[in-house]
Amino acid sequence: MSDTGPLQSLSRVQELDLELDRLRAEEASIPDALREARAQQERLNNDLEDTEITLEGVEKQIRGLEQDLTGTREQITRAREEQDRNAFDARAQSQYGSRIQMLSERAEEMEEDLAPLHEQRQALTRRAADLRAEHRTLRPRLEELEAQDEARVQGLRAQGEGLQQERAQLVSGIDARTVKEYDLIRKAKKGLGLVEIRGGRCTGCNVVLPVNVQQKAAQGKLPPVKCPSCGRFLIKRG
Repeated sequence: MSDTGPLQSLSRVQELDLELDRLRAEEASIPDALREARAQQERLNNDLEDTEITLEGVEKQIRGLEQDLTGTREQITRAREEQDRNAFDARAQSQYGSRIQMLSERAEEMEEDLAPLHEQRQALTRRAADLRAEHRTLRPRLEELEAQDEARVQGLRAQGEGLQQERAQLVSGIDARTVKEYDLIRKAKKGLGLVEIRGGRCTGCNVVLPVNVQQKAAQGKLPPVKCPSCGRFLIKRG
């Protein structure tokens, strides 16, 4: 009976590697509830940012208009004072009256422009407050889900550490060059660096193997025999 110890050990290494791959994929897979909560938080943050930017623009418009309105009202007041002091005839009275009328119309236009802006500011302020309230409501749930996910990840990593330890122990008993080549093949071949021969075929690529390749692989000696088609290491059990 041939000694297939190193290849059997390498086969176990591959089992461990595949399980480690699975654990890493599971670790990277975010639970649906957490993904949805994070997405909701992002939407709230984006909506709040957009609302605050819009609110800031509206407030800037209001400040500008109110400043212009104050200046216009001051001009009206001065024009009336000057009218009282200087308008001694009908012509002067008419001139001052026209100026006051023009300034008053301008002030009315500004007041009309300010009304919808004030309404918009109120609506945006309420919207921002509602979004902040939603964010406060979401935060405890999100923190709980994040904590649960952290515990899940730590559990997976603990499993992985045990597997890594077993792998390291097995690898220490296998020729280093063989292990290095196995790692390269596995990386290039979607996780499988070592495959079985079944029914005279390579289970990695399903090609029919020459008899001499099968016989050599059955000996289980190092360096391992490679499939002439896919280049993976071959092992024949039983």
